[in-house]
Amino acid sequence: MGKPVIGNWRITGMDAWDADYFDMEMPAHITIRKDLTSEFQFGLMQAQLDGKIESANASSRLAFSWSGFDENDPVNGRGWLTAAGDKAEGRIFIHLGDESGFKVERAG
Repeated sequence: MGKPVIGNWRITGMDAWDADYFDMEMPAHITIRKDLTSEFQFGLMQAQLDGKIESANASSRLAFSWSGFDENDPVNGRGWLTAAGDKAEGRIFIHLGDESGFKVERAG
């Protein structure tokens, strides 16, 4: 059930931040492994996530918690990702901070 989300994803859009920010340090991305652990980077934020497949609105999605650093300051939060073929979308929440919808495309 988790197979549609497994792989390397390129972040192509975010509601709260533009490409100048999310691609600031390197191309923004999410890598999801078979065990549903992952890492992502956008802007100056780098983090690892721990996910599980859950049902939502008659479909399934990857729900996750995450922990990492933003400009060397510890940050954490939660989010979700729903995949359809080579495109996916989701939402990321920074604990006691911002939140943003995002879009990704499968990367090679």
